[in-house]
Amino acid sequence: MAKFVFELESILEIRNFEQKQAESELAKCLAEENRINENIQQLAIQYANSKAQVKNSANFDDIFTHNQYTKLLDYQKEVLLEELTQAKLETEKKRKIVAECMKKTTALEKMKEIKLAEYKQDVKTKQKKQQEELAALKAFDKNSNR
Repeated sequence: MAKFVFELESILEIRNFEQKQAESELAKCLAEENRINENIQQLAIQYANSKAQVKNSANFDDIFTHNQYTKLLDYQKEVLLEELTQAKLETEKKRKIVAECMKKTTALEKMKEIKLAEYKQDVKTKQKKQQEELAALKAFDKNSNR
């Protein structure tokens, strides 16, 4: 009996490869989002530390320096928030690409399953037919030998 061959196997392999690539790109985007969020958290910690240092200070230079420093931190936060917005947009694009790749791959995998089930049924039908023919031959031989 011939071995099962899915005619679209090479396309399925390509689709699986594309899906893995898309998932890898999505992972990179998510990692970038995490990096930006960590930087934003670090700015918040720096802001809190600076505020705690100047809290009870009556020194004008300390207060002025803290004020300038917080302006710098606010600017850095705005830059990071803009980067985060861009990263989230890119992540969403990559999610859509992954979803589309998964859809294409799943469709081919289901088609392969259907074809395999049809193949197995066809094999069973042929085997049953062969068994019936063999039984008929044996019965014929018994009858002809009498």
